[in-house]
Amino acid sequence: MTLIPLITGDQVAFWVCAPIMVVLAIGMVIARRPVHSAICIAGVMVGLAVLYAAQDAPFLFVVQIIVYTGAILMLFLFVVMLVGIDSRDSFVETLKGHRITSLIAAFSFAALVILVVGGQVFDSMPTGLDAANAEHGGNLQGIATLLFTRYVFIFEATAALLITAAMGAMILAHGERLKARRSQVASYAERIDAYANDGVHPGPLPPSGVFARHNAIHVPALLPDGSISELSVSPTLRARGVIMEIEDLRRPTKKAFSAIEQAAAQAEGEEL
Repeated sequence: MTLIPLITGDQVAFWVCAPIMVVLAIGMVIARRPVHSAICIAGVMVGLAVLYAAQDAPFLFVVQIIVYTGAILMLFLFVVMLVGIDSRDSFVETLKGHRITSLIAAFSFAALVILVVGGQVFDSMPTGLDAANAEHGGNLQGIATLLFTRYVFIFEATAALLITAAMGAMILAHGERLKARRSQVASYAERIDAYANDGVHPGPLPPSGVFARHNAIHVPALLPDGSISELSVSPTLRARGVIMEIEDLRRPTKKAFSAIEQAAAQAEGEEL
């Protein structure tokens, strides 16, 4: 009589989550856009949290969701938003030998993981979470005991290292000011000096379409005397020659003034 082995819930969770996590991990590496890689990382982290929960590790489950998925991944997304969601990785090798060094480091890390996992699986049977938790009275108690007894020095050293890394990043990212910051008073004084010496108007540039019948960017503004203001049109459009003719702008005004003059002359004739 052949007995059918029972399938536990943690096995079903592994069979469902493991293939999805592998596909998302591959997508994280081969994705061209950083935002797609961040989404794949989120999927991997959520799947890992589900596996922690299936293995009766509530502390790791909560930490994986709150700390890694909720905090660190959000930091990744903030960086992606600062860099730009449409930005892509550059394949230009700026550092000589960067690709070869990265490949060697990747293969070395993969070999280290395979050796460590293989040694633990084949050389000795794992204790299991039930036995480990029973030794200290629970999962949370066991983690707290290990962190604050056996690994307390490594735990504190890691915290100091993270703080030092954060401070170093802030110092390196803070650039030195090469010139003094201009205040509004200094900027106003420079505009007045430019107006007194070179005749540059101290106010803002006139927008396009002012005193005209159009408000398009290629239509120059008309000054009170009827002449155009070249400063109202973009230098790029002026270089391309995409500027409306001045006579087309003056035609409605001339027509309106001509109608006024004719009406005035007709009124004078009727009075006589």
